Amino acid sequence: MTLDQVRKGSVVQILSIPGAEERAQLIRLGLGEGCRVRCAERLPLGPLVLRCHRQEVALGRNLARRIQVREESE
Repeated sequence: MTLDQVRKGSVVQILSIPGAEERAQLIRLGLGEGCRVRCAERLPLGPLVLRCHRQEVALGRNLARRIQVREESE
């Protein structure tokens, strides 16, 4: 499953981030492969708001579409 398919409130683990540039960008935001994130909000036709490590990060749908995740139970 990809990150853009996650429902609001779901907790997922990031499995893979394609591309070195995208991976570096997300690491600077505190997100990386293996991180558990919660989908805090899905804005209509806009970004996904993820909550991780007591911070919120907004990711565009194009980037979220390329990130592989696995849904986890809380």
